[in-house]
Amino acid sequence: MERTPSAPSPAGSSDATVEFQEDATEGGHTSGLATDHVAAASEMVGGSIRSRRVSDISFSGPLPLDGILLVGGHGYHAAKRMLDIVLSALLLVLATPLLLLVAVAIKLDDRGPAVFSQERIRGRRVRSDDGWTWVRQPFTMYKFRTMRSNADPTLHREYMAAYVAGDEARLNVLRPGRRDGESYRPSADPRLTRVGVFLRRLSLDELPQLWNVLRGDMSLVGPRPPLPYELAMYQEHHFRRLASRPGLTGWAQVRGRTSIGMEHTVRLDLEYISRRSLFLDLKILALTVPVVLMRKGAD
Repeated sequence: MERTPSAPSPAGSSDATVEFQEDATEGGHTSGLATDHVAAASEMVGGSIRSRRVSDISFSGPLPLDGILLVGGHGYHAAKRMLDIVLSALLLVLATPLLLLVAVAIKLDDRGPAVFSQERIRGRRVRSDDGWTWVRQPFTMYKFRTMRSNADPTLHREYMAAYVAGDEARLNVLRPGRRDGESYRPSADPRLTRVGVFLRRLSLDELPQLWNVLRGDMSLVGPRPPLPYELAMYQEHHFRRLASRPGLTGWAQVRGRTSIGMEHTVRLDLEYISRRSLFLDLKILALTVPVVLMRKGAD
């Protein structure tokens, strides 16, 4: 059992100055922004927008773990890491022809790189004076590019602001006619390429993250890693979902993906953190296959 020492609130606290470089426009990124510059996150509250500079958020430091039951000792994490290495390496070898085919299709459909890098925030398990604990840390995540090279990040920032705040009215504007069980993501996103639409429906755009898993940045199973400007929109209890290595898939992904709200997602992520085991990880991996094939919660 891991200890859960009290930690200062993430907003406005910092152990170190951490700069980040946003390397692509995909998913709301523009090149050359750093935490010392004008990266602001918009937060939708009751129809008004409040902004917090991304530079006000610490991307490195302790997480607020009060009230979280952290299970899984050193043996679990070592075994999980071994599972990640073996399966990610095997899948990368087996998927090589598919990876090459997807890369060629992206290049033929739209000018620009086939794979893009994107700054995300992950939870990292470290030893402290009180035992093992979790801190947040930036890392570079890889994806197949599904948007045009000059994609405007405004739509995704607006969507995330409404999603994190639980602003159903604004979400309905972004996806008119949404029914229960359908994705919250904006419909008919004009930034997507023709190949990108197909890749997202089958979740093939996530395949390069197998390299992140092999490197140790991510795990096969865990909460999905947020963007830096999403972190600026978080309420304090949202940060607790980072008390785990981020995953390619997760408990929230097999229970609804983008068709469930932010608070439901956080509850499922915390449920995973409090129950995690190799058996649960293998169960989630098995459940991921039919979820992807049936395109549940995918656009």
